[in-house]
Amino acid sequence: MIGYIILVIVVVVVLWVVVMFNGLVTLKNRAKEAWADIDVQLKRRYDLIPNLVETVKGYATHEKELFEKVTQARANAMNAQGVEGKAVAENMLSGALKSLFAVSEAYPDLKASVNFLELQRELTDTEDKIQASRRFYNTNVRDLNIKVESFPANLIANSFGFSKMDLFQTASEAERQPVGVKF
Repeated sequence: MIGYIILVIVVVVVLWVVVMFNGLVTLKNRAKEAWADIDVQLKRRYDLIPNLVETVKGYATHEKELFEKVTQARANAMNAQGVEGKAVAENMLSGALKSLFAVSEAYPDLKASVNFLELQRELTDTEDKIQASRRFYNTNVRDLNIKVESFPANLIANSFGFSKMDLFQTASEAERQPVGVKF
């Protein structure tokens, strides 16, 4: 009788470990999938930027420094490694693109260009998809991180080498500060 009780306890513990391990694997793979979704949208964005720059160049030939800044920011974003590095590079690229769109305001012919308007629409659509992908990624990473830190799942996570993942955050500390308005 005691042998059966011990056997039942061992089976329950083994099943618990298996369920916890499989849950952690599922969360980790969902986070990886979400990161891949971000990568797909970023690739689409990187592909659109040269076309946008070339379209604006045709109208704003004296904005050479801005074009170089956008091109460099794109290259840095494409070569960035890791979640934090990618987030910083993407933040810089977003700022450069905002500058590019601000310059376009000074050129009425450019704003009326069908190519420019289509590229701007596609880039806006891509930015929206990137935001959705970031939210999906961060949700999955949050769930994994909670599981990795929560008792008793942390016992299994630590035993099998599961660790927390970084959230995708693009805003720098300076950007989180309130804007000062002076009159």
